[in-house]
Amino acid sequence: GHSFCNTREKISKMMEGSDQEGPSTGSEFTSSNLKRAIQYWLDKSTIHIFPRWIGFVVLLLLFSLRIYMVQGYFIVAYGLGIFLLNNFIAFLSPLEDPNDDSPGLPSTASDGKEFRPFARRLPEFKFWLASARGTFTSILMTFFPVFDVPVFWPILLMYFFILFFMTMKRQIMHMYKHGYVPISFGKAKYKDAGVEHGTFGGGMSKRSN
Repeated sequence: GHSFCNTREKISKMMEGSDQEGPSTGSEFTSSNLKRAIQYWLDKSTIHIFPRWIGFVVLLLLFSLRIYMVQGYFIVAYGLGIFLLNNFIAFLSPLEDPNDDSPGLPSTASDGKEFRPFARRLPEFKFWLASARGTFTSILMTFFPVFDVPVFWPILLMYFFILFFMTMKRQIMHMYKHGYVPISFGKAKYKDAGVEHGTFGGGMSKRSN
């Protein structure tokens, strides 16, 4: 009788434990699957640069339309503008500081002969992802009245344009001073690259049509 009671208590404890662990395990499993699915589609979208930025522009237009319709949340729009500006500056900036003595951007004609792609402080994909997340978060914030702080929006707009002008002027002067352009055109491609010329030439044989 005593052993039966102990066995029954153990079974009841096991059942209670399974009931408590079931929802948490299931939620963790669902969260893990969701993160894995999001990461999968993000990885798939890396090569589709143009559609990704079209999607970001659509998000930005939706946010602008939302601000116009409700005539509020101007402080959210200002914060999003500063956030996008900071990310844009990081996108234009080189990964290595040109003022550093370590090898970085080519400064002479001989250094420029060797192809070096422009290494950004913020890569294009991370720039797009941060901008899209920030815009989507700003859209969500416009549905919570706590973020609708009453401000005089022309002052915010004027201050943002002044900040944008000063920041871009400083960035352009930095680019001019250190002689770099934040665009990589890639290596030059030649028509007969990899095609053999002669009897014992290396590469692929050139077929005649």
